[in-house]
Amino acid sequence: MEKHVIVIGGGPGGYVAAIRASQLGFKTQLIEREQLGGVCLNWGCIPTKALLKSAEVLEYLLNAESYGFRIGEPHVDFSGIIARSRSIAEKMSRGIDFLMRKNKIEVIKGTARLVPGPKVEVTLPDGSRTLLEAPHIILATGGRPANLPHIQIDGRLVIGYREAMTLPKQPNTLLVIGAGAIGVEFSYFYHTLGTKVTLVEALPHILPREDEEISRELEKIYRKKGLTILTSTQVTELQKTKKGIKATLQTPKELLQVEAEVALLAVGITPNTDGIGLEEVGIKLERGRVVVDEFYRTTQPGIYAIGDILPTPALAHVASLEGIICVEKIAGLDPEPLDYSIVPSCTYCQPEVASMGLTEKAAREKGYNIQVGKFPYTASGKASASGKTEGFVKLIFDAQYGELLGAHILGANATEMIGELVTARRLETTGHILSKTIHPHPTLSEAIMEAAAAAYGEAIHI
Repeated sequence: MEKHVIVIGGGPGGYVAAIRASQLGFKTQLIEREQLGGVCLNWGCIPTKALLKSAEVLEYLLNAESYGFRIGEPHVDFSGIIARSRSIAEKMSRGIDFLMRKNKIEVIKGTARLVPGPKVEVTLPDGSRTLLEAPHIILATGGRPANLPHIQIDGRLVIGYREAMTLPKQPNTLLVIGAGAIGVEFSYFYHTLGTKVTLVEALPHILPREDEEISRELEKIYRKKGLTILTSTQVTELQKTKKGIKATLQTPKELLQVEAEVALLAVGITPNTDGIGLEEVGIKLERGRVVVDEFYRTTQPGIYAIGDILPTPALAHVASLEGIICVEKIAGLDPEPLDYSIVPSCTYCQPEVASMGLTEKAAREKGYNIQVGKFPYTASGKASASGKTEGFVKLIFDAQYGELLGAHILGANATEMIGELVTARRLETTGHILSKTIHPHPTLSEAIMEAAAAAYGEAIHI
């Protein structure tokens, strides 16, 4: 077997797959048309977290007196916040470039397309073309912001996440369409900085994939902070005006019109499966996404696919592990297929939201007899000391065997705490073991132990 892999796409799926392939002794070529790190590192995961950290710091400044400090009214340097975010993304991208050199991976700048053979035709920046061939080709082309049939991103008045993190000036008013993770994070960011934000969601709750109790509590917190949230609401029309946009909204009760300087469309992603030659080489798609087996082999021998072009969760950590499993299988190792039931989901607003496994509603619908344990941040000493008492930990167990079915956290450091629960689920840890596992005091993670104990009526501090 010739040990040669071509990876198309340098995002968190592609570059990780390339590094693992190189570690396993493969000659590895990586083709990327833009910047190494893909959307996640350059326009998503990393720079948005930098923006959100700035918003969190502003919240601390605005509430400094409660921590014993008296300071003047903070001035928001919007361009400085944007510049910090971009500099962090650029530094991280350079870090990926270093990893490519360290692992002796050939990076080819250009746009790739599959051609019969199968081979890879690359259009280079100067317009010339080159043909590459390898026994293993991994597609990791990612995704881009989705449009609605009647609302299209134009990059000026109707923007996607890229434009939302590089606006030349802070808008006074903003309409956010879609209350998934991206919509909620940007709503939090701009609202905290002082923009008047209207967040619209067609489904009954924001973060509709999260446990309903979590979503309802976050809505309550944000409404209390002055954020306008309209759920079960459709944007039926969007007009461009001299001052920005005017949206017609159909709520459950009435027809509303909302004006804003800018509209952010955050209704999901579209996989980058067009224009890469899938049909020409006989790769099967269903509903616009590539069909693969549990080790990411497509219907065309020698071609594999990972990440956002699959019907799997469009998350960076999912793409990365898919890439590792794919390459290890190519190398003849015996990797375990990815268990998608334990994939953690995170939203980095404040308070944070993190989850894993089944929601309470889904667990009941599947016929489980469940025990639910909850522990509020208000009862946590560390949360009180930190001044971050919003939220709670909610754990869902199978009543018969004590199996952890789902974990849901709303609160400070939720995205850091969820990893413990993913590990617990993977190790088939029971609720009784979790409740009797010593946690350091005082920490926010104690809330996990207490929530597990609460499921069995044994919580100490509530």
